[in-house]
Amino acid sequence: MKMFWMMRLAYHPPVEKQVRRAISHRRDWRDTACLRVRGACSFGPGGAEDAKRGQGSEGRSRAVAQRHVHRLARLGTTGENVEDRRMPAVNGEIPSRKKLSERIPRPKKKVTWPQARAFSVHLLTASGSFLAFVSLVFAAEKQWTEMWLWLGLALFVDGIDGPIARKLQVKEVLPTWSGEMLDNIIDYVTYVLIPAFALYQSGFMGEGLSFLSAAIIVVSSAIYYADTGIKTKENFFKGFPVVWNMLVFTLFVIEPGEYVSLAAVIVAAILSFIPVNFLHPVRVKRLRPLNLGIFLAWCAFGVVALIQNMEASMPIQAGIGATGIYLFVIGGVMQMFPTLGLRKD
Repeated sequence: MKMFWMMRLAYHPPVEKQVRRAISHRRDWRDTACLRVRGACSFGPGGAEDAKRGQGSEGRSRAVAQRHVHRLARLGTTGENVEDRRMPAVNGEIPSRKKLSERIPRPKKKVTWPQARAFSVHLLTASGSFLAFVSLVFAAEKQWTEMWLWLGLALFVDGIDGPIARKLQVKEVLPTWSGEMLDNIIDYVTYVLIPAFALYQSGFMGEGLSFLSAAIIVVSSAIYYADTGIKTKENFFKGFPVVWNMLVFTLFVIEPGEYVSLAAVIVAAILSFIPVNFLHPVRVKRLRPLNLGIFLAWCAFGVVALIQNMEASMPIQAGIGATGIYLFVIGGVMQMFPTLGLRKD
C-alpha cells in the first residue's frame, strides 16, 4: 500500500506546479486553483497527521498545499467571501460563519410593566450603596456632619424600600432576584462597616480602644447576619439588631467618655447573641403609634444635632439620649409583658 502511494506521488507533479499550471493555462484559474489545492489537502490516508507533523513526502505536499490555500485566501484569489476565508477548511470545504446579528442572543420574553416596576425597587435599594460610598468618603476626611447626613439618607432609603417592595409584590414578580440578599449587603455597609470606621477614625475613645471597638462591631455583626432566624412572629428582632449607626451616632452626639462608650459597644455586641427582643418600630404592631413616635422624635433630635454641626446643645443631647435608651430597652420590656399593648376585643 505504501508503495502504491509513493508511485502515485511520483506520477503526479508537485502541488504548487499544478496550481501554477492551472493559473497560467485556464481563464477561470481562481476556481481551478482552489479546487486543486483543496483536493490535495485531502489526498491520501492519514494526511491530517502527516500534514501536522510534516513527515514524509506526502505530509510535506499537503502542508505546502495548506499554506498555499491560506496564501491564496489572503490575496483574495479563492473566490470566497471575507467571512469564508477566516474559517478553517473541514473535509475540503470552508464552512460559512453566521452573521454577528444572528449570534447575539435575544431575550425570549419581553419585559413587562410589573417586572420593570419591581426591578426599579431593587434599583432604589441599590442606591443605598452609593449613599454609603459618599458617606465613607466624608468619614475618611473626618467631616462628620456630612458623613452622618449621607448615612441618614441611606437609612431613609432602607426604611421605604421594604414597604414599596411588599406593595408591588417584588418577590413574586421577580422570583430570581433576591431583594433580601441585596438589602443585607447594603445594611452591613451602612449599619456596621461605616459606623465602625467612623468610630475608629474619630479616635475620641483613644487609638487603641477605638480600634478594639471597631473590631468588635464588624466581627460580631458578620456573625449576626449569618443567622437566618433573627425575627420573631411579632417581627421583633432576636438580639441586638446591629444598628450600630444609631448607637455610634448617639455616642458622637453625647460624648459620654471612652470607657462608657467601650462598655456600650461590648454590651450591645453581647446582646446580639442573647434571645432578647429588640423593637422594629414599623413592623411591630403592639404600641406601634407610641414606638413610631419615639423613633421619629429620635430622628428629629438627630437632624437638629446635624444642623448644630454635631456640637449639640444639652437639650438635644438629653433628648437623643432618652429616646435612644427607650428604643434600646422597650423590646425587652414588651417581651417580659406579652400582653402589653394588646388591644382587647
